Amino acid sequence: MKNASLNILAWQKLKQNKLALSSLVFIIACVLLGVFAVVISPNGSPIANEMHIELATKQPFTKVMFLEIPKESVAQVSFMEGLFFGKPLGVKRIPIDEFTSIKNGVSYFPYQSELAKVHIGDYQINNQTFYFGTDKYGRDLMSRILYGIRISLSVGFIAVFISLFIGISLGLIAGYFRGRTDDVIMWFVNVIWSIPTLLMVIAITLALGKGFWQVFVAVGLTMWVEVARIVRGQVLVIRELEYVEAGKALAFKSFRIIFKHILPNVIGPVIVISAANFAAAILIEAGLSFLGIGAQPPMPSWGGMIKDHYAYIIMDKAYLAIIPGVAIMSLVLAFMLLGNGLRDAFDVKS
Repeated sequence: MKNASLNILAWQKLKQNKLALSSLVFIIACVLLGVFAVVISPNGSPIANEMHIELATKQPFTKVMFLEIPKESVAQVSFMEGLFFGKPLGVKRIPIDEFTSIKNGVSYFPYQSELAKVHIGDYQINNQTFYFGTDKYGRDLMSRILYGIRISLSVGFIAVFISLFIGISLGLIAGYFRGRTDDVIMWFVNVIWSIPTLLMVIAITLALGKGFWQVFVAVGLTMWVEVARIVRGQVLVIRELEYVEAGKALAFKSFRIIFKHILPNVIGPVIVISAANFAAAILIEAGLSFLGIGAQPPMPSWGGMIKDHYAYIIMDKAYLAIIPGVAIMSLVLAFMLLGNGLRDAFDVKS
């Protein structure tokens, strides 16, 4: 393996770490579940927001019969919008207890009601099992959990991307040029570092307004400090090595030396800190949604689900808050274990 690159050696060491490899598989599975949430979800309505108040807080594995009546007109959406957010249902779904076919129609009893109704026209009867039960608005909890994966992963990915862009740029400049440039950048880094992260996120969110996209920016703008400090420390060591000095002797431009010779050698530590920042971003987003300043209803967010149902913990409906809580814990733990595995894999001394 003398000719193997550092990345190949790191991958081989990562495969030997069963916990880190299992975490990577779990994260990939969550990504696939998030991407295909519309296809996988038992409820295909837009963002799983179909409400049936009569089905509120049903136990897991509750099976309900639905009468589906075709709608006269259905709003059309693009293919990509339908893939990511779901298409408007082409039928009106009514939960029922029983039904009887009659001439040109059906007679049915609405769910938990003794009042019989008659509908004349086309209809279809389907059964749906609520594997995780329903929330207090009668929405399928499993479908909303699947949609919630997208919120957490999207916030983590975009926030980490923003933090990497800012942190790597400032870290490279500060570490390479040093002097007054380094002093100014590190003064700014220390000022941002001294402000509590959650307080800054709340301030930025309130300044930008509540919403889905605002959370991306708010979280990303508070996570670049660690990246900048780590990159600067790595660059301070690397800039003194022979191949950097050779580049300067050959009159290479600073831009070329920084991005072609120094940057590739700091990617390992950056990947490790990115995994930890991903986990932190998921936690921050869940906290913001719990406080009501993150993703806004009816957008399904794990933190928002806990906020809606934390009072049920002391009742027999504790699963309404426990399930999204376990989802947050599992995804954060997976990223932390993966980060630890990447740290060991990129450690050239081990």
